[in-house]
Amino acid sequence: FSVPYSAILSSYLLGERLNLLGKLGCLLSLVGSTVMVIHAPEDEEVTTLEEMTSKLKEPGFLAYAAILLALCFLLILYLAPRYGQSNILVYLTICSVIGAFSVSSVKGLGIAIKGFFAGQPVLQHPLTWILVVTLVASITTQINYLNKSLDIFNTSLVFPIYYVLFTTIVITTSIILFKEWVAMTVVDIIGTVCGFLTIILGVFLLHAFKDIDVSLGNLPQVLQNEQPAPVTRDDKNILIEVDNSSIAPEDKPKVFMLHT
Repeated sequence: FSVPYSAILSSYLLGERLNLLGKLGCLLSLVGSTVMVIHAPEDEEVTTLEEMTSKLKEPGFLAYAAILLALCFLLILYLAPRYGQSNILVYLTICSVIGAFSVSSVKGLGIAIKGFFAGQPVLQHPLTWILVVTLVASITTQINYLNKSLDIFNTSLVFPIYYVLFTTIVITTSIILFKEWVAMTVVDIIGTVCGFLTIILGVFLLHAFKDIDVSLGNLPQVLQNEQPAPVTRDDKNILIEVDNSSIAPEDKPKVFMLHT
C-alpha cells in the first residue's frame, strides 16, 4: 500500500500532480503486490540462532553480501556526491542495497526474541549483537538517503521506484539466504514473476507520464490534439515551384529563394 498511499497523499498534501495514468499506475502496483503475496514462497524453517548462523556462513550468501557491500561503498563514496542530486536512482539504490542487510537482521532478531522468551541464552550469543549493530546501521543509512531523495525528487516517484528496487533486492536475498524458491511450483513462480512485472509497469506509468495533464475529462481532447508533422521540402522543390509559378507577372523578374 506504500505506492498508492504515497502518491495519493503527496498529491493532496504536497500539491504534486497525479494524473489519470499515475492513478492507473498505483492500481497496477497494488494488483501486482497482491498477486506476489498470493504466490509468495513459504519461509524455510529456521528456529535457532545456530541455524541462522549456518545460513549466514554459506559461501553463496557471503559472496552475495560482499558484492552488495562493494556496490554500496561505490554508490556512497563515488556516485552519490557526483550524481545523487540529479539521478533519482542513486540514493534509492543505496537504500535498497542496504535493505538486504536490514531484512536479514530482522529475520535473525525475530528468532532471537522468540528464543529469549523461551528461556534460551540468546543474549550470550554473539550473532544477536552482530544483528543489532547491522540493523541499526542499515536502518540509519536507509533513512538518511531516503530523506535526501525526498528532499530533491517528487514524492510520488520516490516511493514506487524505491519499492521496486527494494523488492528486487529482498527477493534475491531470500533466494540466496533461505532458498525459499526451491520448493515452489511452476504456477507460483510464474505468478510471482507476473506480479512483479505488473508492479514495474505500474511504476513506469506513474513515472514516465507524470508531466502530462491527462484526466477522464480531457482524455478525448488529448487524443485528438495531435498535430500532423510538417512536410519538409528540399531546396530543389522550392526552386521548381517558384520557377514554374504562373501567378507572378511576366514583366517582373522572377526571384529564386533559397531556404536553408
